[in-house]
Amino acid sequence: MRRRMLSAVVPLVVPLVVPLPLALTAGCADFTGLHDDGRARSVKAPLALWADRTPSPRFREADPGDQRAVPGVARVPSGDMKDTDPAAVVRADHTADGERPPAAKAVRAPVYHDLTDDGRPDLISAVDLDGRTSELRVYSVRKEVVTRVLALRAVLAGVDLAAGHLSVREPTKDPRYVSVTDYVWDGSRMGLWDLTLDEYRHPQNPLPTTSPGSSASPPPPPSAGDRL
Repeated sequence: MRRRMLSAVVPLVVPLVVPLPLALTAGCADFTGLHDDGRARSVKAPLALWADRTPSPRFREADPGDQRAVPGVARVPSGDMKDTDPAAVVRADHTADGERPPAAKAVRAPVYHDLTDDGRPDLISAVDLDGRTSELRVYSVRKEVVTRVLALRAVLAGVDLAAGHLSVREPTKDPRYVSVTDYVWDGSRMGLWDLTLDEYRHPQNPLPTTSPGSSASPPPPPSAGDRL
């Protein structure tokens, strides 16, 4: 009787024991823990090319905020850039740089805004050099003399005015973003305030402009969303 019971139990135990190694083997295929990917790459410092060569200091003329009196333009006793001919100012300035005076159709409508914080409007002008690049310049009257206080060549994706700041927006390699160069009057010159990245946005309504000889009063201070 005892021998029969043992023989009956054995067939029940064997099926449970035999598949066990197979179950362990199959489980290894789904293992997601630490594993060896081979030898790791060694970390090295960047290799500097031509480390013994450094550029010369930039010339003074390369400074966008470098001030220069515009030759060939009459003095302005009122100190107001609206009492000048904006087209004549732009032509005289480009000629003084040894450049051909820009065609009238290449010069954007003048914009007047007080950037130098003297209570009088300055002239903001842009000349489109080709289908992509433009020359942005700002003129102010300093001691009755028409003076260029900012000049820079850029791809103008937009120009913003807000709280005395002039922000120039240029495209980047990523079409979702633009670089923003922010200039502000520091009491004596237009200096670089900040350089940031911002999301690209479509142009909004432009600032009010006045044509040469117009007697219109200066436009009200723009909001942060106003654009040239």
